[in-house]
Amino acid sequence: MTMTQIETLQADVKALVESVVMRTVEPSTPLIESGLVDSVLAVEIVMAVEAQFGARVPPTEIAEHLASVDALAAYIQSTR
Repeated sequence: MTMTQIETLQADVKALVESVVMRTVEPSTPLIESGLVDSVLAVEIVMAVEAQFGARVPPTEIAEHLASVDALAAYIQSTR
């Protein structure tokens, strides 16, 4: 992926996460640890990621890949 494609993916993932948590998030902010995402919202984010990007986030790795918007975007990128 080019830098522009990566930046676009990061922006799209940020928008997706913000639409679920209904607030602005910083790309490097830990989502679950900071209280921005609980288990219900984590499942909603995973379902939205699967629908929008076609990337399946394994349930056993949700916390790792939802560590931040940046981590989630990197995971999605690695599945392409």
